[in-house]
Amino acid sequence: MSSRKGTIVLMGSGELTATMVEVHKRMLSKLPDPASAVFLDTPAGFQLNVDEISRKAVAYFRTHVQKQLDIASFKSSENTSAFESETAFHMLRNANFVLVGPGSPTYTVRHLQKTPVPDILVNNILSGGCLVAASAAALTIGRFTLPVYEIYKVGQDIHWIGGLDILSQFGLHLVVVPHWNNAEGGTHDTRFCFMGEPRFQKLETLLPDDVMVLGIDEHTACIIDVQTQQIDIQGIGNLTVRKKGREIKFGKGDQVPFDILIKEPKPNEWHRTVDENSEQDRELKSSEADLMKKVSDIETFFQNGLSRHDPKKTTNALLELDSMIWQAQRDLENEENISQAREILRDSIVLLGAELEISPRRLRRYLAPLVEAMLQLRERFRDEKKWSEADRIREILEHAHIQVEDTKDGFQWHIIDEDV
Repeated sequence: MSSRKGTIVLMGSGELTATMVEVHKRMLSKLPDPASAVFLDTPAGFQLNVDEISRKAVAYFRTHVQKQLDIASFKSSENTSAFESETAFHMLRNANFVLVGPGSPTYTVRHLQKTPVPDILVNNILSGGCLVAASAAALTIGRFTLPVYEIYKVGQDIHWIGGLDILSQFGLHLVVVPHWNNAEGGTHDTRFCFMGEPRFQKLETLLPDDVMVLGIDEHTACIIDVQTQQIDIQGIGNLTVRKKGREIKFGKGDQVPFDILIKEPKPNEWHRTVDENSEQDRELKSSEADLMKKVSDIETFFQNGLSRHDPKKTTNALLELDSMIWQAQRDLENEENISQAREILRDSIVLLGAELEISPRRLRRYLAPLVEAMLQLRERFRDEKKWSEADRIREILEHAHIQVEDTKDGFQWHIIDEDV
C-alpha cells in the first residue's frame, strides 16, 4: 500500500475516444507496473447492451492504451447474487485504476450508495490509486447528483439528489457537471449537461451556499492530484468553476489553484475567460465537419439512387456509409457524429424497405385486371366442374409467382416474389 495519495480524473465525455487515450496512458504510467485496471459497469447496468459497453472498453484499452482492463460487474444491487457482488468488490479493492463511465447517474447512485463501493473508491485514492469518473459517473461523485434524464426527458421539476459524495472526503464540496458545453440541441440550449441556461440557473439556487459547480466540457479531463494538490486540464475544452451564475474558466495549460475548489474565489477572480478557439479545438471541429460532410454526400447519393430505382447506386451508398462508420470507430471519431451516421444508415435502410414494400403494390395494381380475369375464368371452370382446366390456371399463376388462396368468401391472391 502506498503512503502517497492518488488521483481523481473527471471527464466531461469521450472516455473511450482518441481525445482521452493519452490521459489514460499518463495515469497508468504513474502506477506500479503492472497496474491493475478495472472497469465498473454499474452506470449502464440497466441497459440491454451493458456487456457490449464493457467489451468496447476492454477493446479500447487493449488496442489504444495497450493495457489490460478487467470488468468488475455489479449491474444491480437488487439482482446481483452475493457471490457476484463480493467478486466485484474484491476486484475493486485490489485495483489501483478504476474507470466508471456512461449510463444513468441516478441509477448509479441508487445501486451504489448503500454498498461498500464508495468507501472502496475513496480508500483506493488514499492508497495512491486512480479513479476515472466520466460522463454519468462524473455526475455522481459530488455532494449532489443532477438527474439529467428525469428533468430533460421526463419533465420532472428541477431538483438534485444526493450524490455518492466521494469528493467531500478530500475537502471538495462540489457538484460535477460533465457535457458542460453540449450543443446537441442545435436550435435549443443543451449546455450544462442538457439543462440549458434557464433551468441551470434555477438548479443553482437549490444548492447550499458551501457547494460550488465544477463544469467540464466534452472531451476534456480535469486531473486532480490529491497528494500534490495540483489540478491539470487535458483534452480540447475548458474547466468551469461556477457559483450562482458567476464563473471562472480554465483551459489546457492553465494553473488551477486547488484552493479554488475548496473555498469560494475572491470577487476579483470571477468572470475569468479563456480562448475557446484553440488550434486543437479548431482541428477537431474541422475533422468532425469533414466526416459529417461525407456522410451527407453519401445520403444524397443514396436518395438519388432510390428516386431513380437504381439498385446498384442505393446498395453502393449503404455499403460505403457502413464502411465509413467502421473507419470512424477505428479512428476514434466523435461518438455523437458516429451515432448520427448510424442513424442515417438506419433511416436509409428503412426507406429502402419501404420502397421494396411499395414496389409489389405497384406491380399488383398493374397485374390486377389480368389476374382477376384469369381467376374469374377459373371460377367458371370450377362451377362447370372442369377441374383440370381450373387447376391449370392456378398452376400458370403460381409459375408467375402469384399465389391463389380459396376462402369461404371467394378467392384471394398475392405476389410471392416481386422479381416477376
